[in-house]
Amino acid sequence: MKENHIEGLTTIASSFGVKETMDRLEAEIRAGGMKVFARIDHAAGAAEAGLALEPTELIIFGNAKAGTPLMQIDQTFGIDLPLKALVWQDAAGKTWLSYNEPSWIVQRHGLGIGTEIVDKMSAGLSAISRKAAGPH
Repeated sequence: MKENHIEGLTTIASSFGVKETMDRLEAEIRAGGMKVFARIDHAAGAAEAGLALEPTELIIFGNAKAGTPLMQIDQTFGIDLPLKALVWQDAAGKTWLSYNEPSWIVQRHGLGIGTEIVDKMSAGLSAISRKAAGPH
């Protein structure tokens, strides 16, 4: 786990570079039956603006069957859906994978949903992230 703690954010170290970690993550997302909506290269955007940024990529993904019931409870949940994951490289060249914890998202919206749904989402995100990041 990365040393500086941000509430509701899980960050794990990756054994691979940013592109390989993101490619692996995308493959795991698709293998899990989820849809990838977008993949954004923040560093490329920064370069287009004449700015420097360490390699940083965002992936937006989800599953309408899982997300829609949450938005049926409270449509504001849609601000946090689809899910997102960030793969980034720090100044020392270490690659990290970060995502919002489902329990934090649910707490943010004050939804009184069962822990079973949140636990399932958390377990799924953790599993695909750890597979993408590889052994440490």
